[in-house]
Amino acid sequence: MLGRVGTTVAIAMMSACAAASAFGQDSKQERKQSQDSFDVNSSVGDLHMGKDADANKAGLPLYPGAKSRKEANNDPLNFKIVTESFGFKIVVAKYESPDAADKVIAFYRDKLKKYGKVLECHSTGDADDIDPNFDEKDDSHSAKDKELKCEGENKGPVTELKVGTENNQHVVAVEPTGASTRFSLIYVYSRGKQGDI
Repeated sequence: MLGRVGTTVAIAMMSACAAASAFGQDSKQERKQSQDSFDVNSSVGDLHMGKDADANKAGLPLYPGAKSRKEANNDPLNFKIVTESFGFKIVVAKYESPDAADKVIAFYRDKLKKYGKVLECHSTGDADDIDPNFDEKDDSHSAKDKELKCEGENKGPVTELKVGTENNQHVVAVEPTGASTRFSLIYVYSRGKQGDI
């Protein structure tokens, strides 16, 4: 199941492919590749794709005692593309804790406050199938950035804590699984010609 985050990532990857031809034509580029990441730095722009996502890259501290959760075909993601005309970044880091979901939610509700008013939403599915409220159809990156909102019926076992706007947001999705709590930390940022990532 691709999930809503997966759809956003797929669109980002298509953007990367579209930009790849421009990167490929630039003779002054530097490429670095490791087991977990791929980087291209050129005069056209910079591209990073990797499985090196973590809580720090998502702009949040790691919940005490949480362990990284890597699954087949569902690895952590750290993707960034920056050019003169646009920029996009998404970080998806996945963890598991033996603590109750309420403790994880309280911890992240407090930590997210530094970014603004925290919105609490609820959804069905799981912590990997959340909606980061990114409108992939709107590439205008206008000055009027849309406020985040709860999607769907706003009920279900997964708690989503959201803060920011559609073009600059932090989301924490927390799902109780019985013996443990699974959670995903997500950071999404996009911009037009102005701004840094």
